[in-house]
Amino acid sequence: MEKKTRTPIGKIVGASLVGTTIEWYDFFLYGSAAALVFPQLFFPKSEPLTGTLLAFLTYAVGFVARPLGALVFGHFGDRIGRKKLLVVSLLMMGGATFLIGCLPTHAAIGMAAPLLLTLLRLVQGFALGGEWGGAVLIVSEHGDAARRGFWASWPQAGAPGGNLLATAVLAVLAAVQTDEAFVSWGWRIPFLLSGVLVLVGMWIRLSISESPVFQQAVANAKPSKSLPIVEVFRYHWRDVLIAIGARFAENVSYYVITAFVLVYATAQAGLAKPVVLNAVLIGSAIHFVSIPMWGALSDRLGRRPVYLLGAAGVGLWSFAFFPLIDTKNFAAVTLAVTVGLILHGAMYGPQAAFFSELFATRMRYSGVSIGSQLASIVAGALAPLIAVALLDAYKSSFPIMLYVAGAAVLTLITVYVSRETRGRDLVTIGTRDEAKATR
Repeated sequence: MEKKTRTPIGKIVGASLVGTTIEWYDFFLYGSAAALVFPQLFFPKSEPLTGTLLAFLTYAVGFVARPLGALVFGHFGDRIGRKKLLVVSLLMMGGATFLIGCLPTHAAIGMAAPLLLTLLRLVQGFALGGEWGGAVLIVSEHGDAARRGFWASWPQAGAPGGNLLATAVLAVLAAVQTDEAFVSWGWRIPFLLSGVLVLVGMWIRLSISESPVFQQAVANAKPSKSLPIVEVFRYHWRDVLIAIGARFAENVSYYVITAFVLVYATAQAGLAKPVVLNAVLIGSAIHFVSIPMWGALSDRLGRRPVYLLGAAGVGLWSFAFFPLIDTKNFAAVTLAVTVGLILHGAMYGPQAAFFSELFATRMRYSGVSIGSQLASIVAGALAPLIAVALLDAYKSSFPIMLYVAGAAVLTLITVYVSRETRGRDLVTIGTRDEAKATR
């Protein structure tokens, strides 16, 4: 009976991909605006790099809220299901982004402007903290073990998809508007567009079925008095540490390549904004295609070998990335961003299946969310801040290269000591671990 009501895997993948693309569009749009216009609009009395640093501080606040979102969404996602929480996260993210587009600036209301901006960024981070785990799980738990890496990598492609969409909108506006018009009112358009995108995402997400693995776990599980997060740290604390370490290089490299590059290329290398935005646009398009390819390769070779290749690759590529930007040549800048993102995809593609295969069903949403989002605080949130601070202090990109390479070493060690998870039965993991949890 359950098979007859189960949504086809293609539709599940499509719903997750559309939803995550919209969520990441909202999140990355803020990062681009923080690099390009927020210093002038919300921190106008600061020096240029100081204003950028303050704008990236509000950017980092979103990351701080993500573990809280992971905790809340993970708890309810493990108790009442994946689908309901995915709908809530999309509404929260889209609403916050739309309201950012309506905000008055510092010139209109003074210090209240950056405070309201920070508050809405917190809501964005809270929503995204709950989105990622649910999106990858509802695909992982619908798909078969043999192709789980491929299917589960599609929600991951929502990250470059969202970045692609955000960068494309900004690039179009930069091309058709003067800098004065863009700073005055044009920057609001992509934020307001989020309201339309959310309606599309909601329509698609409401049409899919709940995870069959979760439904089976609910039907078979004995009542447990422990909170899912408590059980995660009781039975899966090593797996949480693995998730944190594995995400470190992935998170750091991604935000250096896509967010900090806007600052470095315009302020340090002297490139025009459209040039950098177009380079990120091309790189994100190729990144989008490469992620499912890496996910499929992890179904053949295993999660660890592919992940290790990506971590080593971004660490080494960091020493070529900034010299290529410094050439001020569009082709070289595009090459720098594109190769960096392809190597990042070797980590990001297998990641969804890898993390899903670490945790038991009734604590899986909490486990993957907490593990991934704790890493986002110390890795993704700080990456642009650390990069800007290093550039300001040393007037050189070499310390930033060492920073990215150091993150890669940490991830290499973590993944190397972890166990291979390819092909694990998600139902069996839940049965075994939950039996321990209910004794």
